[in-house]
Amino acid sequence: MQRILRFSGSIVTVLILLALSACYSGTRPPRIGTAAPDFTVHDSDRSVTLSQLKGQVVVLNFWATWCPPCIEEMPSLVEMQQRMKAKGVTVLAVSVDVDQSSYQRFLKDHNVNLLSVRDGDQKSNQLYGTFKFPETYIIDRNGVVRRKFIGAVDWTEPEVIDFLNKL
Repeated sequence: MQRILRFSGSIVTVLILLALSACYSGTRPPRIGTAAPDFTVHDSDRSVTLSQLKGQVVVLNFWATWCPPCIEEMPSLVEMQQRMKAKGVTVLAVSVDVDQSSYQRFLKDHNVNLLSVRDGDQKSNQLYGTFKFPETYIIDRNGVVRRKFIGAVDWTEPEVIDFLNKL
């Protein structure tokens, strides 16, 4: 019996180590500490150039209307933007939706009043190496990428608000 318990304990230890090594490879994610790649996106409503937002903290969020985690995080992203706008924090939500009508309907149905633009060609997210959504980059006032979030985030969490306040 002890041999079985030691064996199962060893398996658990190996699984934990494998899981941790998958989460952290010992290096920072690409782009952290470097200048954010600039881009311009034109859609039917507006044209947005990332570098025009220099001097603000930019929360660059790549998302899609067909992405359940994107839909989950959108209300907290909108709420955080409302709370932090006066402090110079701007959310730039870049949708990768190909279908313009789905994108427009989503913005209206979910009361998304953020700086949002649709990049149906997906050139901006490819520039950042983003292909799973949502993915968000925090860019400081000098245009340097400071943090990357993969997956849905509750943007109203005190730790997130504190981090943004310090930039």
